[in-house]
Amino acid sequence: MTHSIPPSNSKVPTPRPSIPRGIRIGSVPYLNAVPLTWGLEREIAFLPPNQLGASIREEDLDAALLSITEVLFQNRYRIIDGIGICSRGPVGSVFLAHSVPLKEITEIYCDPASLTSVNLLRVLLHRQGIHPTWKTLENYESARDHENVLLIGNPAIRFQSQNIRHQIWDLGEAWEKEMQLPFVYAVWVVRREVTDAKLFSKLKHAQEQGLQNLNTIASSYREFDAPFSRKYLTKHIHYRVGDAEKRGIERFIHELRQLPDQQVFDPEYIAPL
Repeated sequence: MTHSIPPSNSKVPTPRPSIPRGIRIGSVPYLNAVPLTWGLEREIAFLPPNQLGASIREEDLDAALLSITEVLFQNRYRIIDGIGICSRGPVGSVFLAHSVPLKEITEIYCDPASLTSVNLLRVLLHRQGIHPTWKTLENYESARDHENVLLIGNPAIRFQSQNIRHQIWDLGEAWEKEMQLPFVYAVWVVRREVTDAKLFSKLKHAQEQGLQNLNTIASSYREFDAPFSRKYLTKHIHYRVGDAEKRGIERFIHELRQLPDQQVFDPEYIAPL
């Protein structure tokens, strides 16, 4: 049974995952996150974005590679400056697959793991005067059965490789065309009370090592072939949050505040040592 998706800052119960003892860092189990967790795999709990947010809110984690909307809606984190999952143009793994024209869409089934992407889609459709009913996708196998479905991450990549009837509206490309700015999907954050400088430096070092080993990552990642993974990690995604990316976050904040009943907080950055 499907249901309407509530506003993303609602207090909706999320299943609390079991995190191994001693693990205090969380990330998502997607290809696009691998360059930011390089060398730290044994120290990380890998969870879908919605469960990751719940775990750090419950203080089961100190740091997480968190969706940008979790950060903007909660007012309880600091962003480790300079690190994120970003795109400027087509991202390839965040899209609306639709089999009717955009203007005729009345309902959209959303990946249950999505946090930022559903809000990015809400913003893009709101700007066109499109206000569909939002429903939760029950499972990835049923995605092709729906006229309109929002998918993210590895399931989105698999869907696109098998898709035969849907048009693909890449949300990274749509944002860049509208705003002329990069989009930031996720950032490393810590809870505001966490002040461990070694942790900040560890995450910064993982980014540096990951970016130096993109070819190795692409060749060793088992789910997709190496040429695809290499192109995805080097042409579609980038991992440095600079001035342009921060302007993209500021514009996203502005657009989110145009949505009804949406409280959005300004981000706080902390520089890694």
